[in-house]
Amino acid sequence: MQILETERLILRQFTLDDAAFILELLNTPTWLQFIGDRNVHSIEDAEKYLLNGSMKSYAENGFGFYAVIDKESEKAIGMCGLIKRDTLPDIDIGFAFFSNLISKGFGYEIASATLDYAFNVLKIKRIVAIVNPENEKSIGLIKKIGMQFEEMIKFGEEAKELMLFGKTSF
Repeated sequence: MQILETERLILRQFTLDDAAFILELLNTPTWLQFIGDRNVHSIEDAEKYLLNGSMKSYAENGFGFYAVIDKESEKAIGMCGLIKRDTLPDIDIGFAFFSNLISKGFGYEIASATLDYAFNVLKIKRIVAIVNPENEKSIGLIKKIGMQFEEMIKFGEEAKELMLFGKTSF
């Protein structure tokens, strides 16, 4: 199901047909470096990741992470969306793209449209973003979509220190 469309991109719900894409994306060097190993090492792992993650979130929350489709190639080039984490009081926006597509404007185009969708369609009052302080490209994108740094937080099983950004709708 399509969620939104921009000039160059379509944001749509993931299906199990996206398992090969998920397997590839979650094992890129930048994903592993900045997000971490999600133990997705086979098509079956990718299907479980989708079923227990985004697809479960669509049913429970009405949103989740979505496939970012390049209109020109009609291929998935990344993911962007919203997640309700048990460890954060607010809805979190997140995104990831293949390394060769970073700095081509796709992230800004889809992240700003997703933020607009969250505020104006879903009527979410506040959105946060968490990011590894070493991930300069993502920090730049988070700032570019108008989010403000708020604090450093401990996050995850390893209690990694991450930057927390936030934005409130008007």
